[in-house]
Amino acid sequence: MANYQPQRGTYDAYYEDALNIEKIVDELKSLSSIYGFTPIHIPTYESTSLFARSAGDSSDIVTKEMFNFLDKSGRDICLRPELTAGVMRAIVTNKLYATRDLPLKLSYFGSAFRYERPQAGRYREFKQFGIENVGISSYLNDAETIIFGYKALRKLGFPHVILKINSLGDEESRNNYRNALKDFFKDKIESMCPDCKKRFETNPLRILDCKVKEDQEIIKDAPKIQDYLSEASKVYFSNILKVLDENGVEYQIDYSLVRGLDYYSHVVFEYHYILEDGTSLGAIGAGGHYDNLVKEVGGPSLSSVGLAFGIERLNILLKEIDPDSYSKVNLDCYLMALGENNIPYLFSLCLKLRENGFSSDMSFENKSLGASFKIANRKNARFALILGDDERNRNVIQLKDLQKQEQIEVSLDKLIDTLKLMKGE
Repeated sequence: MANYQPQRGTYDAYYEDALNIEKIVDELKSLSSIYGFTPIHIPTYESTSLFARSAGDSSDIVTKEMFNFLDKSGRDICLRPELTAGVMRAIVTNKLYATRDLPLKLSYFGSAFRYERPQAGRYREFKQFGIENVGISSYLNDAETIIFGYKALRKLGFPHVILKINSLGDEESRNNYRNALKDFFKDKIESMCPDCKKRFETNPLRILDCKVKEDQEIIKDAPKIQDYLSEASKVYFSNILKVLDENGVEYQIDYSLVRGLDYYSHVVFEYHYILEDGTSLGAIGAGGHYDNLVKEVGGPSLSSVGLAFGIERLNILLKEIDPDSYSKVNLDCYLMALGENNIPYLFSLCLKLRENGFSSDMSFENKSLGASFKIANRKNARFALILGDDERNRNVIQLKDLQKQEQIEVSLDKLIDTLKLMKGE
């Protein structure tokens, strides 16, 4: 007999974990709606060339992490490693830029896939929620997106969030900076890791993202981007920081922050969760500005800014922050039949309770009261409803508040109103 195990880098979410993931996503969707973002749904797989073009040849996504394969017609297909490129492709395919007022403000949620080494909170299939703000070149667009992410994390329950932010400048700034980095690393690159050697040829800015300890010692003396920003880029970045100051967003300028995708320009940012002792648990969300991505996938030149959150990581951290607030399986009513002949009658009552908005459940097997109460407790039921032959003949039911451990007899025709009163509705 086959032993079916989940694939490496995947996971099953159920009960409280699944509920909390739903809760996180619902909160993010609700806030994005308040900010004027509307949902977009895109395919799980696309042409591999879409991501190779948009992520950039030097990104780890392209060089190491893509789940791509040839389909039965020989086409090179890729499970999406992120959702931004697919959103931009959908905008171009459907000419959304010509049918709606700009900026296009879109939100998304779904699975993404990266063939990387699984570790705590990081999976080969993972879920992302994100927003894209497309079509207007304004520092206020960038600031609005950044503020959304900061407010979203605070609303979810993260007590201390620090925004790390940097500017990669405009094309002129980045070209000047690339040349400076090439000049700095040219005599050092032979002693650095293979990834850095590749990045030296394709995009030297990505060398700054190297995690090899020995290479980091070299990188710390590299030229800093702020020394190569054009005046226009400096003003743009300064305006964003001013808006963040005015709106109480706590941030740190991190000149080494470049992000892992090649399409970014101007502002890039990460949200970090900071413990009370000052320890950072790393990035819990990130994003940035991009000027050419829509054009690169076949559309007009439109400036854009976006961000994304990894839902699994948020779920793990929120559970650690406040276990008591972690979502639990809850039920309003658990119905208990005394005698098998009362089960069909009680089932009709269960359906009526559901129609009136009360989450309700029952067993269709003839169980003892003791066994039924154990099930009700496992389901965190607020009320137990008990019906036997005597109650049915008198058109009443026993209603027990399991929180207060108080029991009353209620007429069946007054049950709904009584439950609403007891729940405080």
